[in-house]
Amino acid sequence: MKNYALLVFLILGITLNSSAMTGSNLIEEEITIITDEYVKIKSSELTPPVIEEILKQYPTSKLGGAFKNDKGEFKLIMVLKSGTRKTVYIDQYGNWINKR
Repeated sequence: MKNYALLVFLILGITLNSSAMTGSNLIEEEITIITDEYVKIKSSELTPPVIEEILKQYPTSKLGGAFKNDKGEFKLIMVLKSGTRKTVYIDQYGNWINKR
């Protein structure tokens, strides 16, 4: 008999708990994730100020890859003289951007 009473209370507790969770007490949050998606571009799409800055800062390096996001920022993969790769960020006006 004790087991039946315990089972009834358990079922009643689960039912009340599940109805409380679906009620108006539940708070829903909307989370917006903003990503800076970069799309691969040709080196000919780089603006003249960007090219000038690259030649100033990395005169002996080669451009390994160029990417652009919707804000007009460029992500450049520079291949240094030593063979190592360095990723740098620059805006369309030739201003360097610090991203980590």
